[in-house]
Amino acid sequence: MMEVAYQPRIDSEIESLVERINPPSVCVDNDSDPNCTLVKVDSANKYGILLDMVQVLADLDLVISKSYISSDGDWFMDVFHVTDQLGNKLTDRSLILYIQQAICYSRKGGITKEMQSNLKREVQQRHVSTEHTAFEITGIDRPGLLSEISAVLSDIGCHVTAAVAWTHHERAAMVIYLEDGFNGGPIIDPIRKAQVKDHLDIVMEAHQRVGDESRVVVSVVEAKGAPVGWAHTERRLHELMYAERDYENCFGCDCCSGDRCDALWRGRCERIHVAIEACNGYSMVSVKCRDRPKLLFDTVCALKELQFVVFHAVAGARGSTAEQEYFIRKKNGCTLETEGQRERLRHCLVAAISRRASRGFKLDVRTKNKMGLLSDVTRTVRENGLSITRAEMSTQGENAVGSFYVAGVSGGEKDANAVEAVVRELHGVVVSAVKTVGMVSTRLGSSSDVEEENRAKSSIGRLLWSKLERLSTSIRR
Repeated sequence: MMEVAYQPRIDSEIESLVERINPPSVCVDNDSDPNCTLVKVDSANKYGILLDMVQVLADLDLVISKSYISSDGDWFMDVFHVTDQLGNKLTDRSLILYIQQAICYSRKGGITKEMQSNLKREVQQRHVSTEHTAFEITGIDRPGLLSEISAVLSDIGCHVTAAVAWTHHERAAMVIYLEDGFNGGPIIDPIRKAQVKDHLDIVMEAHQRVGDESRVVVSVVEAKGAPVGWAHTERRLHELMYAERDYENCFGCDCCSGDRCDALWRGRCERIHVAIEACNGYSMVSVKCRDRPKLLFDTVCALKELQFVVFHAVAGARGSTAEQEYFIRKKNGCTLETEGQRERLRHCLVAAISRRASRGFKLDVRTKNKMGLLSDVTRTVRENGLSITRAEMSTQGENAVGSFYVAGVSGGEKDANAVEAVVRELHGVVVSAVKTVGMVSTRLGSSSDVEEENRAKSSIGRLLWSKLERLSTSIRR
């Protein structure tokens, strides 16, 4: 018999009143732990609050080494153990103040530009702005797809100001932010928007197989700068991938079927382990996999998308292996009773974790922003026989920065040679190339290497030329 936990209906106005009477309390503690900063949050409980808080830390590229979560009842208590990317505590006062404000304001309409301007570092812009027009694109993935899309946008006079693209299990999802390349600013004219959409539809429908579907949507932006129904690009990409059903038939590819895997604890298993069982009125979900940045964000995002409430949770890592344990129920209070329900949740968690998995090579880009830049980079990658598996690019003032994860067919030395060719051809654009296999990264080269090589060649040339000049002078004498 299905176990149901009935919960009283709470009016939204009463819930809002409780929040105003008991606003969130955020304490940033640098004294309790010698190795990391503790971010302690106490707040009135509300559906989705956990994801909002994890999102704030993830957008700052902070490393969450441990977290303890409890929200059974009307109150939410959470502790995050965080460091920066170098493993240091958070000592920047502007960063600490931003975390405190952002976690509180994430429940009240979002983070303001004034809060971001007070922070003495760059925050990754993952929200739609009224300054740009956003297009959502989903469909079947194929080699060179992002290159084709960016080339078409450049041809019709659209400037890509930011783009995030994911591919997983032959599916592709991307959110691209555009401004009018001729007049600047957002694309406001409905006819112009329809023209851009028609061109993107043609690209997505090319080479489609019978039964394949694609979708291009112009995102509507409200006056306050937040899009209708969503405000965060990566959360939206998870939603788009889920709608594309990329989780189907992925269990055998990305997940280890064994209940115990010794290779995982030795750091040699790249697959994802998910176990679900009933426990004291909850469904207990255990996740074990290779640790990586934003893992907690991706798993919590998947649970939120599937309408689950996290009542208790603990997350941490042993070496390179991450362990997460969640005690959950559906939003309606039900637990997972059938094997079909548990199997679907396992598939969705595996998909959410593996969408951001690092495979192949990572190309970091930093250069002067210009019209058609995305088209230039993606075309060069395609012409060298590589496919883009994941990409993110945005503008920071007059510069464009981003990362492109690329892979080839062979997966061997040919791919490494192709990546090095891309670095040479995009001299001054690609600042570094790194091979990513699990937690191991190997630097292949950078534009600075090319510059040093050119300087070395130039120095040798000048030396030889001076010797020839001296030789010719002595002969004339």
